[in-house]
Amino acid sequence: EVQLQASGGGLVQIGGSLRLSCATSGFAFADNAIAWFRQAPGKEREAVACFSRPEIRLIYADSAKDRFTISTDSATHTLYLQMDKLEPEDTAVYFCAGRSYVGCSKSIQMYDYWGQGTQVTVSS
Repeated sequence: EVQLQASGGGLVQIGGSLRLSCATSGFAFADNAIAWFRQAPGKEREAVACFSRPEIRLIYADSAKDRFTISTDSATHTLYLQMDKLEPEDTAVYFCAGRSYVGCSKSIQMYDYWGQGTQVTVSS
């Protein structure tokens, strides 16, 4: 059984940093893509970043390309999202999601496994 559990969210001031973690079990990074999505209040869930072998790391949100970094630790089966220079627009619930295939996608429907989400709030 595949399980994903996101953590690391919290309340941070503008310009601050957070590192989100997604602990996985039963999920093979070598064979499957894994991504971060976020959903702000009143908005649709959107793709933020994706990781897929071989060493594909994509940051989808234009506003985050110079501020967010996606990475993995194969030894601990953990996905990370380092978020720097946070802005109020980054406020959302962040989810990690896994596919049953390699290859990144921005489409929610392409992901088969979802974590429970972690709240990120950026205050002014």
